[in-house]
Amino acid sequence: MAQEIEGVLEAALYASDLDTAEHFYGTVLGLERIARHDDRHIFFRCGQTVVLIFNADETVKTASPGALPVPPHGATGAGHLCFRVSGDRLDDMVAKLTAAGVAIEADFRWPTGARSIYFRDPAGNSLECAEPKLWNL
Repeated sequence: MAQEIEGVLEAALYASDLDTAEHFYGTVLGLERIARHDDRHIFFRCGQTVVLIFNADETVKTASPGALPVPPHGATGAGHLCFRVSGDRLDDMVAKLTAAGVAIEADFRWPTGARSIYFRDPAGNSLECAEPKLWNL
């Protein structure tokens, strides 16, 4: 039987300061902004995936009349997201992050030989850039 799930279409993180998140994900990481709705959310294109940044305080509010029929949602605490970066570009990413004042928390090789770097966004979310071979992709 064929697998129905083909991949991850979108991934969500939470930040209370969307202006700072917009700068970080758009300028520092270089993701293309797709949309922003006031202080509720901002969406970025990331390859074949979309990264959603929500203000949790806004997403848990009861939907207003005329709003999309999506259940309220939100999270507390830091989330995690791993970006796919080819091995020959990881040093460039480290340099880009360091130049922007972003501290690299870890830089190591997994038993598979894949390299990962870890850092935080301004909201405290744990971000990782890893070679696709980490998961045999």
